[in-house]
Amino acid sequence: MFKKKPIIVITGPTASGKTALAIKLAKRFNGEIINADSRSIYREMDIATSKPSIEETKVIPHHLINIVNPDEVFTLSDYQKLALEKIKEVQSRDKTPFLVGGTGLYIDAVVYNFNLTETKPDLKLRKKLEKDTIKELAEKLKGIDPESFETIDLKNKRRLIRALEVALSTKKSFIISQKRETKPENILYLALDVEREMLYQKINQRIDQWLKTGLIEETKYLASKYSFDLPALSAIGYQEILKYLNNKISLEEAAETMKKRTRNYAKRQLTWFKSNKDVVWVNNEGEAEENIKKFLK
Repeated sequence: MFKKKPIIVITGPTASGKTALAIKLAKRFNGEIINADSRSIYREMDIATSKPSIEETKVIPHHLINIVNPDEVFTLSDYQKLALEKIKEVQSRDKTPFLVGGTGLYIDAVVYNFNLTETKPDLKLRKKLEKDTIKELAEKLKGIDPESFETIDLKNKRRLIRALEVALSTKKSFIISQKRETKPENILYLALDVEREMLYQKINQRIDQWLKTGLIEETKYLASKYSFDLPALSAIGYQEILKYLNNKISLEEAAETMKKRTRNYAKRQLTWFKSNKDVVWVNNEGEAEENIKKFLK
């Protein structure tokens, strides 16, 4: 699948410090960063996606950030295709691609070269499932495909529908049935481990920072331009602030809900990565650097 040049994955739960770590490592090991976060692909959604700052992107080139509008359809297959193209492009400049982000499905689609064309869309079934609420879809998925229920984003209606579509059509788990290859030897799959209490503290600080740096204003702008039924805008932060703006909850309630949803998301990410025996867990920059040095020998 790849030329035998090294590819480094830097992942871990949300708010664990992946971006800062990846920038330091990419700088040290002649790298460029390819985004593997399913929300950072969207333009105009900046604060609640915790995208790297303009200053950070000046230090190290970042790819696949701000590539589609929130109302555009963007599939896992689209991401896989673009990421593979970017990897080859970065390698052609004799640079090391760093695949960085917390969306496990995006990362694994690239690392394991998922065959994403096996189950064709069932438009009739999709139309039927569209009528269900996110909660109803999640309950259905829990009943017929508990493995996928434990790992995918349960707030992403499009993802839930696709998982149900595959499970109902093939009688197999959406996650498990995705055809994958073994991990190529030229890929190092690192994940940043953070003690649970420290991670939750970082999550709380991140949400507080969102509110200080303009999440309310950004949400107002997005609401003036887009429907909040769009899958992109199911992202943590926007839905809660919209409820606050519509006087359905207080700002304090919105903040607490964001923190709770983010903690739950981090748990799902950890479940995903901990189940993968190819993942090498590191606790800090020093451990990550040592692993990369050994890998590049």
